[in-house]
Amino acid sequence: MKRRNVLYGLSALGAAAAFPRLTLAQPTPEELLAPGALTEKSFGPEDAPVTVIEYASLTCGHCRNFHMNVWPAFKEKYVDTGKVRFIMREFPFDPRSSAGFMLARCAGDDKWYATIDLLYRTQDNWARSSDGSGSLKTVMGMTGMDEAAFEACLQDQELLEQVNSVAETGKSFGVDSTPTFFVNGEMYKGVLSIDRFSEIVDPLIAASGQ
Repeated sequence: MKRRNVLYGLSALGAAAAFPRLTLAQPTPEELLAPGALTEKSFGPEDAPVTVIEYASLTCGHCRNFHMNVWPAFKEKYVDTGKVRFIMREFPFDPRSSAGFMLARCAGDDKWYATIDLLYRTQDNWARSSDGSGSLKTVMGMTGMDEAAFEACLQDQELLEQVNSVAETGKSFGVDSTPTFFVNGEMYKGVLSIDRFSEIVDPLIAASGQ
């Protein structure tokens, strides 16, 4: 995806569509955790007995559902208690999602999560607006990002390629829809409730002796 495509895509209606389904071998935990093109954005201790990786798209309604309705309880129960390390990875389906991920990275480490949270909460305002660029610029203004920084971020070809690289690696792992989770290497697709997560995670924690 070239730089002009991101900028052009902001002017068109964003749409999330699944990638063609791939038949691939299950990646090993080591492959899943190998360093990628971008620094990992993670929560919880690196030595936690369970590692959960989420591949998400910022224009995905299901991802927003997980972020707003499941993630807070999951974080409180498992991440904040040191039982789970949770990694969020970029998997944009469209130029608007790519732009959102780029802008969150450009906002800086101290504002990254707050920006992701804001973009999910305002998803209806910018992801489906007829003026994607203007709407996204307005949202980013809430973080303190000015117009010059906004434009410069979206023209950062290296950052765009890094975001795309994270997504391409995800596709090589069999990710073709969002959200997709890997729990200690096992793939689970779609929004998982806190109860479903507990069914998966609790036995792994028990087996670790914690």
